[in-house]
Amino acid sequence: MEEPKHPWETINMNWVTGLVPGGKENFNSFLIIGYRFRKSMRCLPCHKEYTAMDTALLFWNKIISTCRVPKIIISDRDPKFTSEFWINLYDMLGTKLAFSTAYNPQTDGLAERMTQAMEDILKGFCAYGMEYKDHEGYTHD
Repeated sequence: MEEPKHPWETINMNWVTGLVPGGKENFNSFLIIGYRFRKSMRCLPCHKEYTAMDTALLFWNKIISTCRVPKIIISDRDPKFTSEFWINLYDMLGTKLAFSTAYNPQTDGLAERMTQAMEDILKGFCAYGMEYKDHEGYTHD
């Protein structure tokens, strides 16, 4: 995959699930948004049970409304990213959706390494009974 030349040109979206519920809302997952240009990520607390619509609203409220619309979004084939709703949203935003190939680090290797690192951090964080702030999310450079 070609490296982006501008901020927000290409992002990755992945899930970290299976966490100990935390915070006032008992979040048990994070949506990880990887910024390929800066090689950083943003972690948004959520619930594993989020639907495609819930995920889209989270993405809109925390990413699109505060940053800008990416040109390319790379994700796995999770139904939350492949539903008709998301495909229509990508089309309306003029964003190209690119699916990563399973077990192909050349497609999404950076995002997979970033997600694995953040998953380890978050699981350690939860194991010590610490609570993350509701709805705020985290940024990691």
